[in-house]
Amino acid sequence: MATIKEIRDRINSVNDTRKITNAMYLISSTKLRRAKKMLTDTEPFFFATQAMISRLVRHLPEGVDNIFLETRLEIPEDERRRGYIIFTDDKGLAGSYNHNVIKLAEEKIAADKGEWKLFVIGEVGRFHFLSKDVNIEESFMFTSQNPTLHRARKIAAEILDYYYSRKLDEFYIIYTTVQGPKIDTRFEKLLPLEIITDIKREKPVTDAILEEFLMEPSPSAILDNIVPNYVTGFIYGALVEAFCSVQSARMMAMDSANKNAETMIAELQRTYNRQRQAMITQEITEVVSGAKALKNAKKAKERNKDKQKTRNYS
Repeated sequence: MATIKEIRDRINSVNDTRKITNAMYLISSTKLRRAKKMLTDTEPFFFATQAMISRLVRHLPEGVDNIFLETRLEIPEDERRRGYIIFTDDKGLAGSYNHNVIKLAEEKIAADKGEWKLFVIGEVGRFHFLSKDVNIEESFMFTSQNPTLHRARKIAAEILDYYYSRKLDEFYIIYTTVQGPKIDTRFEKLLPLEIITDIKREKPVTDAILEEFLMEPSPSAILDNIVPNYVTGFIYGALVEAFCSVQSARMMAMDSANKNAETMIAELQRTYNRQRQAMITQEITEVVSGAKALKNAKKAKERNKDKQKTRNYS
């Protein structure tokens, strides 16, 4: 059984850990509020760009040749070269956040029978795939902790370079979103744009009256400008969503750690009180026993003196 000193040291240790987890909880809650504001600020641009692409593609004249209008559906599934962009965090202590993203990524990669390349954001994902000897085409370090539009543009430029040069036919994103207290792991197609693919699949409506569009300098030039901006906005939104998710996951993990620490301290405190009470009881017993022994010894000494006096008189 642990001694009182060991229990007291254990209580102090758990208290110190609880202070750290509580501080991390407060920091994550502050970052989460800031990230949610960033996400709210980006949504109007993202949805407006999406709507503009949809209107633009529906009003394109015939014969426009542009790489972003290609659906690449003619390429067989097993022959498509895919790029997977995986969003993880730079640190742990976020519950199952990183595990869920990596697990979904590994499932999609295992099911892919064609050629694929891996693009990893975050140190946790990079270390995981390197430890598994999985080849990483590009890794973007220290990006998930501070999502900015500049970093989103850098990632988008790398992705678009592979797409322009036709090294890869499709790009998919694996990231997370926060839906209230729940964190969802998502798998979405980035390129070719689903908006354009869906419009291409639609049957043209006969006698439909379309808006009059003036496209300057040319429809292809507009696509070359607006689609990269959309891709950048999509990646920036995914960065912010992932940042929100990891802060929410870390808040829940730290809250759980705080509650566990409180439970542990309460149990240790009860054990400490029982041990201390037992020790005090033992000390009192020893003092009483000692006092009683001294008293008995004194009485025995006095009896011996009386006996000695009696012998002397006789």
